[in-house]
Amino acid sequence: ARRAGRPRRARPASGGGAARSCAECTAGPSRPTFARGAAAPSCDDAHVQIPARVDYAIRAMLELAAAHPQRLNRDELAERQSLPTRYLEASWRDLARDGLLNGHRGVAGGYELARPAATITVGDVARAVDGPLALIAQQRPEAMSYLGPSEHLPDLWVGLRAAIRSVFDHVTLSDLLVGELPADVRRLLDDAAAWRP
Repeated sequence: ARRAGRPRRARPASGGGAARSCAECTAGPSRPTFARGAAAPSCDDAHVQIPARVDYAIRAMLELAAAHPQRLNRDELAERQSLPTRYLEASWRDLARDGLLNGHRGVAGGYELARPAATITVGDVARAVDGPLALIAQQRPEAMSYLGPSEHLPDLWVGLRAAIRSVFDHVTLSDLLVGELPADVRRLLDDAAAWRP
């Protein structure tokens, strides 16, 4: 996983269902502090969203895991999952930098996982291509500071990040390939409320 202290500036989501962004949310001070009675910046569609590049990278890595020990080239991966090649090219550099992917040139070239699928989590892939999980206004949750009635809100954001980690960091590529998710994640899916929009 990415080392602490190197947060990547989040980029707007692309692909299916791109999100609108509020200029106040992305261009504010490094540590927003909202005075009592002042309205915090908001977006009309604020919600937890998995960026398209994370979705693309996970799907591509699953194809590589399923093809092992065969290598796949960029066009094969793009065709199998209907992925835009320009996103794959950018993701490959990030994944290789974080030690998750190996690329080979030549006639027998292509891409392959750098580690066994059972040792690569969804969180590893997400951090490689998109930076830290659950940033709030481009900041880590513990860096947020509020005044008045909102002073305890950072605790909620840290809790949200912990909840995301509890899934992302416990589900591996091999879990997804065989459809056998960890018991704690499966329990979440067994709750009918989990499937409501």
